[in-house]
Amino acid sequence: MARQLKLLIVNASNEERSAIKQTLANLDVFNFIERSDSQEALHVLKQQAVDLIITGLDVGKIDGWRFARMVRSGLLNTPKNTPIVLIPPIYCERIAETTARSYSIDAVLPFERQEMLPQVLANVLSTHLEKSSRLDLLLLETDTPRANEICQHLALNFACKHVTTANAALSQFLQHQYAIVLLDATATRAEAAKELVDSILDHNPNQAIVTIIDNKDADYAEQLLLLGVTDFVRAPYDISMLGKVCDHAARREDFMVSYAEFADKVSLLSKSEHRYKELFSAHQRILLHLNTVVMELDTQGKIRFINPAWESLTGFGIKASLGKSLSGYFDAQCRTTLQTTLNDILVGKQQHAKLELKLVHQQNHNIWTECRFQMIKNSTNTATITATVDNIHERKQAELQLRHLALHDTLTGLHNRYYFDQQLQALCSKVQPNSSTEHALLYIDLDHFKIINDSKGHQQGDIVLKEVSQLFGHNIDDEHLIFRIGGDEFAVILKDINLLDAHLVAESICVAIEKHTFHSEEHSYSISCSIGLTQITCDNHDANECLKQADIALYIAKSLGRNLVHCYNKEDAQNNTLQTGLEWGHSVRQALQNNHIELHYQAIWDFKKDTVAYYETLLRLKINDELVYPNHFIPALELLNDTFLMDKCVIQHAIQDVAQHPELNQVAINLSAHSFLDERLLPHIQACLIEHQVPAERIIFEITESASINNLSATQAMIAKLNQLGCHFSIDDFGTGFSTFSYLKQLPAQHVKIDGSFVRDMLNDPIDLALVKAVHDISHSLDKRSVAEYVENVDIFNALKDIGVDYGQGYYIAKPMPIASLKSNLTTILACKTS
Repeated sequence: MARQLKLLIVNASNEERSAIKQTLANLDVFNFIERSDSQEALHVLKQQAVDLIITGLDVGKIDGWRFARMVRSGLLNTPKNTPIVLIPPIYCERIAETTARSYSIDAVLPFERQEMLPQVLANVLSTHLEKSSRLDLLLLETDTPRANEICQHLALNFACKHVTTANAALSQFLQHQYAIVLLDATATRAEAAKELVDSILDHNPNQAIVTIIDNKDADYAEQLLLLGVTDFVRAPYDISMLGKVCDHAARREDFMVSYAEFADKVSLLSKSEHRYKELFSAHQRILLHLNTVVMELDTQGKIRFINPAWESLTGFGIKASLGKSLSGYFDAQCRTTLQTTLNDILVGKQQHAKLELKLVHQQNHNIWTECRFQMIKNSTNTATITATVDNIHERKQAELQLRHLALHDTLTGLHNRYYFDQQLQALCSKVQPNSSTEHALLYIDLDHFKIINDSKGHQQGDIVLKEVSQLFGHNIDDEHLIFRIGGDEFAVILKDINLLDAHLVAESICVAIEKHTFHSEEHSYSISCSIGLTQITCDNHDANECLKQADIALYIAKSLGRNLVHCYNKEDAQNNTLQTGLEWGHSVRQALQNNHIELHYQAIWDFKKDTVAYYETLLRLKINDELVYPNHFIPALELLNDTFLMDKCVIQHAIQDVAQHPELNQVAINLSAHSFLDERLLPHIQACLIEHQVPAERIIFEITESASINNLSATQAMIAKLNQLGCHFSIDDFGTGFSTFSYLKQLPAQHVKIDGSFVRDMLNDPIDLALVKAVHDISHSLDKRSVAEYVENVDIFNALKDIGVDYGQGYYIAKPMPIASLKSNLTTILACKTS
């Protein structure tokens, strides 16, 4: 059975806790933890994590709102994004929404509507995201110490983003949503402030804006308010007053709507209170049973009496139903259970019973119902069974949805990783010693799926994953289980199957995916998959070991060229290279995630100006206190499809170095083919440039010729975007692909790097010399700068200078070195080339 979700119920009322548990008990999804006081609940959360929290409002000295804030702080042992549902005694829609948003509560549901809990919990569990109770604030302040003071004071309620210019403020505003914009609009910056306010309100007329103005400038304050500014603070001002003004401004609309709604609610309740009290007592029983079927059955289970609600529920007439067996109106699978229960009540085994049964409507569709039965005897000791039938179809659907969410992937509909772990463990535990039973585990990874995801977008990637999931269903029999493990990884548990048949199934999957054509707008393309296969037998039935074997087999399938099936064998386990490769890949990924990197910079020489033109950025990783070079870690990242993580780290740290070290007048950053087509690349570059206030023209991006021609149209589009941003672009290793020179004019790059293999032997090989000259000449004819790699000695250096090549790079000029060493060696680098 699947693991139940831990649900913490925090409520001072024992009756309300019991009611909540009763509402959810039939789901068989939750393991309940009850606490009557918020401090007791916090003690639980300090010790363990839960999957969901339902809390009341009055739950001790720390009320429900502040209890939620404590969860969101991240100080407890439960994740700070743990879903929270608040059940207050009094409910006012807009006020509830506004306050819940402030405290990052996922849903608010009044206690009187607790029957909707299954639907609410289903929505919360399927959509919950990272929570933050702070509002985003954009601060324009030229005085950095003053800005730091403001941000520090507002930190409790606002996540502040500080900029120092109006242009930077507008750029940030267009890229992100901010609850409030706070700007210095004193007299010396009046015109710039007005223009910025106009631009912001043109994009969002409802944007909350607070301005800081001169103390006595009443006319100017009036003009700003007429422009649409929400509020202002006069300088000099009390910093605490600034926080109050910002808080009120950011929530102004919520307050106005909430107060009006609350007033209407109070008025309506006042008018209804007297009438409600008069009607409540007389009509309570009627209201409770308005849609409930009430019936009486004889000892044969036939209907003796029935009320009009029966016809509304089933579509069958009352007269036509009298005298007929009740079990005949239910689904065939439920009839045996119903008849057994009625017999047990009649013979005294049970006094009463409650069942959930599927009733068949007169129009042949099923309705989930809750049926309650009880035996009574009249004065003549004649036995009669009374019954009530309620429609619980919507609630049951919500329960089924919750169970489905707990066990299935929401995108593809396949079983999820959680269910996979449960089923693999269960299957392995059932394998008996000396048994001839055989099962198999397939571990599947889509080859180069990341390229589709990055070049076509995640929406198209999701479509591909759905189509692949359908292909699995067409090629795998129903008795087997298919899972989406995560991303583009899948697993299949093949039950009661020998190794040969399992291999044939895996091969059929490879063939089906390879032959399938995926469509995107006007284009079509194909993908493939790699599969690792391992057996589950009486000699090999440890779930963790089987999963490890399948992972190793998949690794081998990918390393052998992909689009194939590899069956795990004992030699694989003894292959230290494979084991090391998997472990090494994870070590590299962890080093990047923890920023254990060191950037080295190699000088690029300007032959015409006899000085350093710019520097190329080269990545080194620090793993186990050793410096690791790219040829040792890039293959592992490519195998794990994690090159974007590498490029993301390099971009962030290189731009930061440019901001901190004026010596780095311009730097070149290499990009992998996968990262270059990743839709996250451009926003990341923009964010880094803005964060460190680095002009875009100080950054050059490089991509190899072979990578750029693989998708020429996408490469052209990305280069154009980078150029529009202000960055420069270089084609690296030109000549290795032996593409035509006409291809070069299709790319709007500023630099062309001549492949070092030609430069290294140019003085000994006339063909290499001709190629160097040709690439240089064609580059100049296309108004591009030529860069020669592998400048290893003075003869090559002088020859390139004589040819007219613009820039040179190599050990003769300078070796790559950390920024600290670069500073100390810069004078030497300059002196030895100009002497």
